[in-house]
Amino acid sequence: MRHTQDALRPPPSAAPTLDDARWVAVLARDGAFDGHFYYSVETTGIYCRPSCAARRPKRVHIRFHHSAEDAEAAGFRACKRCKPNAPSPVEAHTKMVADACRLIEAAEEAPKLEKLARQVGLSPYHFHRVFKSVLGVTPKAYAIAHRNKRVRAALAKPQSVTEAIYDAGFNSNGRFYATSSETLGMTPSQFRSGAANAEIKFAISQSSLGLLLVAASDKGVCAILFGNDPEGLASDLRKWFPNARLVAGDPSFEQFTSTVVAFVEDPTIRFDLPLDIRGTAFQHRVWNVLRQIPVGSTASYAAIAKAIGAPKSSRAVARACGSNKIAVAIPCHRVIGSDGSLTGYRGGIERKRALLAKETKR
Repeated sequence: MRHTQDALRPPPSAAPTLDDARWVAVLARDGAFDGHFYYSVETTGIYCRPSCAARRPKRVHIRFHHSAEDAEAAGFRACKRCKPNAPSPVEAHTKMVADACRLIEAAEEAPKLEKLARQVGLSPYHFHRVFKSVLGVTPKAYAIAHRNKRVRAALAKPQSVTEAIYDAGFNSNGRFYATSSETLGMTPSQFRSGAANAEIKFAISQSSLGLLLVAASDKGVCAILFGNDPEGLASDLRKWFPNARLVAGDPSFEQFTSTVVAFVEDPTIRFDLPLDIRGTAFQHRVWNVLRQIPVGSTASYAAIAKAIGAPKSSRAVARACGSNKIAVAIPCHRVIGSDGSLTGYRGGIERKRALLAKETKR
């Protein structure tokens, strides 16, 4: 099995351990693990970050430490090259971006790029690049996502739709309604009513991996769920879309179901059905990366976190994978633990193993 962006996959001949993963990170000088652990070299008496550019020591002389304090308590001194006892560039950038995010969130209207850059002490160009490298989105995209979050919260309050739109920072009704479908996935009135008028068609079919529920809105497939009994699958669908009108698929809906089943059985075929992907901005970033993992390959949660520009967000990436309700089409089954182990999967570990086995046999 090939591995995409996965620096922590240990050699198949060795039993995977935490120290194996740390050593591979040191060999790769992987800055994503700076702050997660430190290593010391017994022959020199110094300790370093995983990303240190100094000459790599021999494995036999290496010790690992949870913190810089642990390394110093063991008698090692800080490397003068990577300065492990000082904030790393990644940590400094993360704090800078966090400060900028607070400024965006506190402003009535999205601040201009120049103003944000000036307040954190960078040039607009450098600030834009740093912001995107940390969060995976531009300052403008973050401001738009935050404003969209505010309008969702405002629509939940007992006020008029117009008041909610202005409270969220939109300058006019027309400007908001022009993008309301993209922002909310529906009209403001439908959103306020909990999508009570939205219709979702669904059907349950049999596959080699058990029962499979396929559901679609008028925009595309919005759920692909594995399960063991029809009642449980239908119940899961109601939990995902509690206020939508669920309708059993008619004969024309068989195209959706048969296409999904065929894709499960042969993951190398082209999946041409449109998707109706609903989630937060962070979840969309994770899911977009998942869709780029080639058939037959896997990636670790840490690798996905690094790919979206948020290297310390492995746990949040795992939660985003767990929130994916469009199985196979958004291949969260291709995400594994840093040690190569199969971790949790909504459809069950055995289905995850079976899906990966199907892909590697092709």
